[in-house]
Amino acid sequence: MSAPETGSTGYRRTEERYDIVVCGGGLAGFSAAVAAARHGATVCLVQDRPVFGGNSSSEIRVPPQGAASFHAYARETGIISELLIEERARNHEEPTFDNGYINSVWDLVQYDMAVKTPNLTFRLNSAVTEVLMLDKKTIEAVIVRVGNAETVLTIRGRTFIDCTGDGIVAALAGCEWRMGTESRDEHGEPHAPERASDAVMGSSIHFKAKDTGRPVPFTAPDWAVRYDNPDFFYKQGRWPGDPRSGFWWIELSVPWHTIYDNETLRHELTRHVLGVWDWIKNRDSRLMDEAATYALDWIGQVPGKRESRRIMGDYLMTEHDPLQRTVFPDEIAYGGWFVDLHEPGGLLAPFSERAAAEGHDSAYAAKSYVGPYGIPLRILIARSMDNLLMAGRNVSVTHTALGTVRVMGTTALMGQAAGTAAALALSVGLSVREAPVRVVQQALLRDGCFLPNVVNEDERDQARSAAIRVSSEAKLAAAEPRPPGEGSTSSGRTLDSRQGQWLAVGADRIDRLAVCLDNEATDVQRVEARLYAVRHLWDYRSEPGEPLATAFLEVKPGSGHWAEWPVALDVSRLRGSYVRLDLLANPHVRWLTAAAVVPGHISAFDMGNGQMRRFGHGETMSFRVEPAQCCFGGSSVTSGVTRPHRYPNVWRSDPSEPLPQWLELSWAQPVAIGRLELTFPGHLLRDYRHYPALYRDPQCPKDMTAEAFIGGRWRELGALRGHYQRRGTIVPGEPVFADRLRVTVHATNGDPSAAIYEIRCYAD
Repeated sequence: MSAPETGSTGYRRTEERYDIVVCGGGLAGFSAAVAAARHGATVCLVQDRPVFGGNSSSEIRVPPQGAASFHAYARETGIISELLIEERARNHEEPTFDNGYINSVWDLVQYDMAVKTPNLTFRLNSAVTEVLMLDKKTIEAVIVRVGNAETVLTIRGRTFIDCTGDGIVAALAGCEWRMGTESRDEHGEPHAPERASDAVMGSSIHFKAKDTGRPVPFTAPDWAVRYDNPDFFYKQGRWPGDPRSGFWWIELSVPWHTIYDNETLRHELTRHVLGVWDWIKNRDSRLMDEAATYALDWIGQVPGKRESRRIMGDYLMTEHDPLQRTVFPDEIAYGGWFVDLHEPGGLLAPFSERAAAEGHDSAYAAKSYVGPYGIPLRILIARSMDNLLMAGRNVSVTHTALGTVRVMGTTALMGQAAGTAAALALSVGLSVREAPVRVVQQALLRDGCFLPNVVNEDERDQARSAAIRVSSEAKLAAAEPRPPGEGSTSSGRTLDSRQGQWLAVGADRIDRLAVCLDNEATDVQRVEARLYAVRHLWDYRSEPGEPLATAFLEVKPGSGHWAEWPVALDVSRLRGSYVRLDLLANPHVRWLTAAAVVPGHISAFDMGNGQMRRFGHGETMSFRVEPAQCCFGGSSVTSGVTRPHRYPNVWRSDPSEPLPQWLELSWAQPVAIGRLELTFPGHLLRDYRHYPALYRDPQCPKDMTAEAFIGGRWRELGALRGHYQRRGTIVPGEPVFADRLRVTVHATNGDPSAAIYEIRCYAD
């Protein structure tokens, strides 16, 4: 044993050096660090908390949300998808309610990935206190103090990425930043206030309650806020909802400063949480009985911030960009949350968020609905700096644009883009401004991300030149409603406004369409039907152009009537795209939903403001189409897109044919096969909160093999067993030369069809 230490030593000081230093370990910073490390850079991830995940961690417990909360098949992919799929597969906790339920399994999923990522070092409980500058445009190092360790680190790097939320690295480096709201005159943004101010959206803490099975009294401490007025909740958009957890609207900002008064905000928010729980338990006539057996199980003590500094970048993204879906040449991510601007003051304001107070079908909500839309790399590059990027809620956007880009699904995508761009630029000796954008975009697609306006054009991907043959393929013929008596969570929608159903065109003609309708009147009703060509799955224009065809359908009184439309339409020019079947308003008629979602086929309703909105959580309406459309063929795996967008973009085998099913690639001459990268369906349709505990998506192949035809026989190159992730890689022991490659799906996680979005084939 060594002798005991004696004397006064002070802080230990050490120095480290990396290619890239990422400051902030929320989902933006975590994704940036992992992405950069995977692309070969040495990376240090500095996080001032003991866990990763930021607002999504078990310390704060806000579920990561994004575009899929409002748009079917819009869930974010890439690193964030890997994490959330793994969390659902491992976690016993049911995400049946909102803020508050997240447990430490989520923290551990991130920690596990960080530990397993080569080139990645992380420093937890480590706060940036100082920035050292080489010159006015170049950061040399950050000074980091490690909590409870009496250690100060000097961490040097070639490139720095500020994902701290508050933008502390950029601020200490002398970057230009904004905080507060721009005036409407500055950019003409519809949601901007008339006058600029320093007000920001507030911070929240959440709670979780547990049903004990017996009555549990609650007495609030005398320092808690007391609530007595039900109008404060039920007429001001603060509906308590489920007593198990919540609530996003337990939020405060002004008159306190969201950065400097963080500890005051924590205490004040705690007072309000206890007061809200006191209201639910002791005075809320709607919830008292339901909450009688519930007891507080957890109250957060780390405020989750929505807004503080926004660092000015090479481009300032305004609200007009998401509203108009600006197509950027340097698109590197996408968003799809609505323009969600909470009222400064939160609980101290007349309402916490206007759409919640006025209703999600209000005119305000309609004009706030956006996306999916592209996000440019330039908002991640700090203006006038040579080696600083940012990702997260501190990027270069206006206050109103922040309302949509600030959610964690979106910030994770920006983080992955920042890390990828930084690493690729360093690998060729360039600054991130000089990095070829196309190379960054193609790298992001290969790594599993989706970009609305970019497709796979990787010259090294040999699958793009292959001919494709499949054992069988599904066809689009019908989406039948649930048989009477079986029940349904969503039986249909009354046509109080227009309803549309997307249909993929995979034949030269549509001769006949039919829809299953209820007529709740006592006489025959007429419903106008229109068929439109649409650009993609998120073409929400109520009137997307002149109709291809129109008709009036007659509906007899009663339930479950198939109304037929002999369209007799030549659609040969539309093969490989979508049409949309719209039924116009008739409040006596209900269009029944299908018993199951047909992959790539969603529906939407007219929400006003000239646009549609996703129906339900991504439902398919009942329909029949003749002839059956061949829209799930093998060529989908080289479409360059790995989700439904302008077409379903997925090979599905005939569900009536038993597994195994196979897909074969062939070339005129043998090619070197050194690596296969596959993308599978599942986990895209809806927000991850809609997937149960210990979940593995049935559509995802579970067991599969890859074989090459060599010397007159099939030789196995590798296999995936027990698979459930969206992406999979098969690497032969050594590259082989073959002119035929076959992937066979032997089992799925439950679906009768084998299905693959994309196959990539590389020589090395």
